[in-house]
Amino acid sequence: MDKRSLLFLFCTSVAFFCVHTWFNPPTPISPTNKIQQPLEAKSNTVSTPLTAMDSVKEEFYVLENGYQQLVFSTKGAALAEINLPFKNPFDQKSLVREIDIDREILAQSPQNAKFPLQPFHTALSQEVQTNGALGGYYPLLRRAMILSNGAQKKPFPAECYALNLVGDDPKIANAVYRVTRFEKNLIQFEGFAGDRHITKTFSFPETQSGPYCFQMDLQVSGNTQGLWLTSGVPDVELVGGGYSPLLRYQVIRDGLGEVETIDLPKKTAIFGMAPPNWISNCNGFLGLILDPLLGVAGGYKAEAFDGDQIPSRLTLIDSAYNLYPAQNYPGYATYLPLSPEANTSYRIFAGPFDDALLKDLDTLYAEPEKHYNPDYASAQSIQGWFSFISRPFANFLFFLMQLFYAMTKSWAASIILLTIALRAMMYPLNAWSIRTSAKMQEVAPKVKILQERHKKDPKKAQMEVMNLYKESKVNPFTGCIPMLLQMPFLMGMFYLLKSSFPLRGAPFIHGWIDDLAAPDVLFSWGQPLWFIGNEFHLLPILMGATMFIQQRLTSTVPKDASQLTESQKQQKMMGNMMSVIFIVLFYNFPSGLNIYFMFSTLLGIGQQWWITRSKAPKKC
Repeated sequence: MDKRSLLFLFCTSVAFFCVHTWFNPPTPISPTNKIQQPLEAKSNTVSTPLTAMDSVKEEFYVLENGYQQLVFSTKGAALAEINLPFKNPFDQKSLVREIDIDREILAQSPQNAKFPLQPFHTALSQEVQTNGALGGYYPLLRRAMILSNGAQKKPFPAECYALNLVGDDPKIANAVYRVTRFEKNLIQFEGFAGDRHITKTFSFPETQSGPYCFQMDLQVSGNTQGLWLTSGVPDVELVGGGYSPLLRYQVIRDGLGEVETIDLPKKTAIFGMAPPNWISNCNGFLGLILDPLLGVAGGYKAEAFDGDQIPSRLTLIDSAYNLYPAQNYPGYATYLPLSPEANTSYRIFAGPFDDALLKDLDTLYAEPEKHYNPDYASAQSIQGWFSFISRPFANFLFFLMQLFYAMTKSWAASIILLTIALRAMMYPLNAWSIRTSAKMQEVAPKVKILQERHKKDPKKAQMEVMNLYKESKVNPFTGCIPMLLQMPFLMGMFYLLKSSFPLRGAPFIHGWIDDLAAPDVLFSWGQPLWFIGNEFHLLPILMGATMFIQQRLTSTVPKDASQLTESQKQQKMMGNMMSVIFIVLFYNFPSGLNIYFMFSTLLGIGQQWWITRSKAPKKC
């Protein structure tokens, strides 16, 4: 390896260290006002069974601003719905875009595309509003299912409402509250849960209130032991074609905030002893963060709910074909135990897990004099087996992509520009690999002659070939080094384009690529087919075709099929098969990811042509 290559390797290592340090600094957090009492650890505890609501009439009340429509139920004085308005030309506050799933549900099951879902009260009208808006919102929480005749498919359990109080007795979650105060930006409930008198006040604070945030003040007269505050169950989001919910919490260790991921529970609830500063429940793109402002008892809980009992709205799409089986999409809720103090306040974030938004909230709610930063931005995470490698590179690439978006105002264009920038940064490595491949092609005929000459003595043939490589200054193993050095960037790009919220619902080509975070849809049909489903995705096929062309151009095997050895024939076949394998792997991947790989391959073909042309002998 020459000096320039060693220097490039050293610079790459230093860059990796700097990127990791810059994008993953420790977060100082003060334990001010955080009551940290250990909770007795439990294990193998059977989840509390869901119970249907009793016969008491349930009423709904609505608070709404430019970011949220909060629908409260008198059952539990909790949130039956949290609906987020779509971004549109008339309302630029919202960050949530309409996607194909929203449009399909509106077309196939309009009774389930109403917001609120059932008759409701508002502070501006004394009369009950019977019809909610048709479309225009994203339902953050799982909701009841409405049949075509207007009746509920099955009672929705109050235990799954957000910000409900639950305990060992199912009656606690189903306790009926009365509204004692109802204003434009505030609603107050009073009720009894056993021998406890409970007052809940929900409000949009007038000062220091960030987007998608509201406050809940809780007063409990009586013993709070055994009571938990639930996050509710977010609905399903398909991230990269899969269901990837994420449960996280933040704790203080040695004065620094650390964020831990909770393993998804299965049939039994998961209990933890750590005293969380906040706990989050994310469905991949959106979710909730429960942040106690005055203190909380130590510990947390996470629980799973059967998808058949609280089905996702996905089940409404092509339900005749059971395209999205309910049992494949269980729901998840997180819980915080109540503080023993009589009065407790919570800041609730319910909205998109967008990096820029969460960082703005961190700045808004930070208290530098107390060395406090909520660090909500860490509630989102790059996931995967190699996330410890890909995370800093994904953060760096996302920073570049945001710069390109600021210039172009198009996420698709920013992906293409980011691809060009990444190819430019990786040019020395790719050029190194191409030159090595070209040298291998030059000596390939001589290698074949040596192998034929000593075919009865494989060891001698191997020695002669190695001597030839040495004389020709060719090292066949160095061709792998550029790919290994690029792997962190490739993995970072993979996770970035798979799970970045700004790409959700971002269009590129209308009628074909309407959502960069979802597969492209050229056309669709009714009856789903195995693996393909009921949609035809063209981008993965185009990406596979460009890979096939690149493989043919960069192959080191002789062009003349009659000169191929058995190993070279196998190598050629594997190269062709890789194009097909990548089509299969990427068929249900987001269109943004396919666009990146396709343009990266095209740029690779261009680089291959340029280097080959520059090395070709000039004609006199």
